Amino acid sequence: MGKVKVMITNNQTEVKIPVGIRLLVRRCCHAVLEYEGHNDDFEVSVSFVNDEQIHELNREHRNIDRSTDVLSFPLGENGDFDMNHETGAYLLGDIVISLETAYRQAEIYGHSLEREIGFLTVHSMLHLLGYDHEESNLQERIMREKEEAILGNLGISRDATFLGEHEHR
Repeated sequence: MGKVKVMITNNQTEVKIPVGIRLLVRRCCHAVLEYEGHNDDFEVSVSFVNDEQIHELNREHRNIDRSTDVLSFPLGENGDFDMNHETGAYLLGDIVISLETAYRQAEIYGHSLEREIGFLTVHSMLHLLGYDHEESNLQERIMREKEEAILGNLGISRDATFLGEHEHR
C-alpha cells in the first residue's frame, strides 16, 4: 500500500473539532485506497467549512442553491490522476465537509459526529476515485456496498438509522 498524504484545513469556527477527527479522516482516506487496491502514493485535501461556505460552493460549482453535507472535487478522470512531481504522489482532489451539517445529521440520526464524518469522508473519497451515484441505481448500490465494507473494516458500524443528506446511506 502506498502512502496517503491528507492535508486537512479547518475553515470554520461553528463546530469544535473533537480530538481524533483528523486521524479518523486520514484512516478513512487510507482505507478507501487500500480497499480499492491502489498501491501508489496519493494526496488529498480535506476542508472543514460551515453551512454558508458549502452553500456558496454548491451554488457556484453545481448550480444547487442550498447547503449540503459534503462536496467532492476530483482532479482525476477515468482513473487518470495528475502527479505532484515533487513528491511523486497522484493528486486525488478535494473533499469539503460542512461540520455544521455533519453535526446536525449526527444528532438527528442518533450517532456520533465521528461516525458521520467517517461516512462523509469514505463517500467523498469514492467520488474522487470516479464513483458516481447520480447516474444509475447500480452505481449507487455499488457505492453503498463499498461504503459499508470500508466502514466495517474501520470498525465504524452502520445501521438502518444511518441516514442524512445522502439518502442512499
